[in-house]
Amino acid sequence: MTRESSVLLLGALLVVGGPLAAGAEPKFLSKQYPRCSACHYSPTGGGLLTPYGRSLSREEISTLGRRGAATPGAGARAEESFLFGLLPDEGPLHFGVDLRPSRLRTRVPGRDIPDRNLLMNLDFQAAWRSGAWTVHGALGRRPGGGLVSYEHWVERRVSERASVRGGRFLPAYGVRFADHTMLSRDRLGLAEDDQIYGVELGYSGDRTLVQVAAGPGRAESLHEDDGRRAFTASGRVQRDLGARTVLVGSALYRGESERISRSAAAGVSFGHAPFPWLASWTQVDVRFPGPGAADRNVILTNQTSVELWRGVWVRIAPQLYRVSGNPPAEIRRMTWGLDLYPRTHWHISLSWYRDRFVFRDRLDSRWLAQLHLYL
Repeated sequence: MTRESSVLLLGALLVVGGPLAAGAEPKFLSKQYPRCSACHYSPTGGGLLTPYGRSLSREEISTLGRRGAATPGAGARAEESFLFGLLPDEGPLHFGVDLRPSRLRTRVPGRDIPDRNLLMNLDFQAAWRSGAWTVHGALGRRPGGGLVSYEHWVERRVSERASVRGGRFLPAYGVRFADHTMLSRDRLGLAEDDQIYGVELGYSGDRTLVQVAAGPGRAESLHEDDGRRAFTASGRVQRDLGARTVLVGSALYRGESERISRSAAAGVSFGHAPFPWLASWTQVDVRFPGPGAADRNVILTNQTSVELWRGVWVRIAPQLYRVSGNPPAEIRRMTWGLDLYPRTHWHISLSWYRDRFVFRDRLDSRWLAQLHLYL
């Protein structure tokens, strides 16, 4: 994760109807910020931007928002501020609104699936930071009706480099691609509503970041008692090899529950941005199912993004999912996308997904158009 983080919320690509606070945008490794916490309250990315993160997204990302030598003051800050300056940036308490109307078109051979207009996100977010303490939470619309808080936690910085937080959050693992349907997220149980209740310990050195979390299991399973409650632990170690080069190792363990057997996963991620306009992330994951399911899952993921003009990005994301001993389960996915950031915290995303099921001779495709507003 990177200064991707400068617009983690600005640049989220979420597919097929899941409400999730925006995740990381790995393309912004090219902007030389290898830590999500540079611009976000959350040490693992996503959620509310800090005032610095809001300002940075205006200056570094938007096509027309850069103010240059504009006179400082409330008017100059209005574009990146909450609801265009409705409330001042000063003080320990900050707010945000995440709104994401979308249109989805799906084409599956032999099936007539109507186009859908979706309101993927309508979330109110808040964070309070004073001294060593940070409190963060979000409240939004649940698909099908009702309200839900997908993320809420309290963090205390116990030293200059070490911190501890507890609450509901997505455990740190690999690259937190903003698209929660990426195979490296969906197939490992790190999708839109897979946050856990737990405790996370963090260490942030000059070039090393370590995050270790553990808890009684998936938060939604604890609420719904759906038989999937299982002890969960994760670990992520990031080494910054340079301003635009990052190496990450990750591990994930889930215990046995009423409905699922225990499993473990390990992954290696490598991000490199040789130029300010080019960034590429590659991740390899191996999932080891528990007893009675000996076939390993192997997941290969890449996302490469190119900035054609300030605030105009194209991306390509080839992915592969393979189960040893079960060839029909193989999925080969290709994603093409265009991301536009015309103004601060305005993101227009156009994406085309193509899933090829080689051994079933089937090709599925999806088009997704989104307007993402982070106010």
